[in-house]
Amino acid sequence: MLTRKQHELLLFINRRLKATGVSPSFDEMKDAMGLKSKSGIHRLISALEERGFIRRLAHRARALEVVKLPEMAISPRAVSAGGANLGGNVVTADFRRHRRSDAPAEGSVEIPLHGRIAAGTPIEALENADSYLSLPPDMIGAGNHFALEISGNSMVEAGIFDGDTVVIKSGDTADSGDIVVALVDEQEATLKTLRKQGPQIALEPANQDHSTQVLPADRVRIQGKMVALFRRY
Repeated sequence: MLTRKQHELLLFINRRLKATGVSPSFDEMKDAMGLKSKSGIHRLISALEERGFIRRLAHRARALEVVKLPEMAISPRAVSAGGANLGGNVVTADFRRHRRSDAPAEGSVEIPLHGRIAAGTPIEALENADSYLSLPPDMIGAGNHFALEISGNSMVEAGIFDGDTVVIKSGDTADSGDIVVALVDEQEATLKTLRKQGPQIALEPANQDHSTQVLPADRVRIQGKMVALFRRY
């Protein structure tokens, strides 16, 4: 099992390698992890290498190879818009998807899975759950929750990828900087970072290739904010 920082760094290196083919520098890793010195990065790299998740390539500067990723990665809190702060410790678990008529896993809570939501161009809002997820109760806390599968790549810099599943705590309020499900014109739902700008609402992607939507506040209704993310490898 990896610590939160080890997991964050591993995903950051993996994303950079996929995007550019070159591993990030120690300075870039330090900034991404919010650390004050490169010595902390050296310790994280060594720990990942010892656990077999990365390999240093000999005789090449800035040369790291991701050997494997965790079988399941979960963030018990919302991923930050910058993608570096996943929050909480990484855990592994057996998440079960089932129909309502099936019995949920023992000791778990059942939340509806509403289907796929765009992390790019908004899609038609989803109302009816066609399946359910069984999750550990201490993962999501109190309140009503639902899950959504992600479609699109506009939130990749926040560590949210196509095919991921996000857990949303239902509610009609959120703070600037929260990652939310926003319903636009009562028809289209999208997952974006919320920014309040006076009488307007900005729905901000985490991908420089996508544009921010700025809309009058009365056209946007918050349906909930993200509290967890998990991914199957």
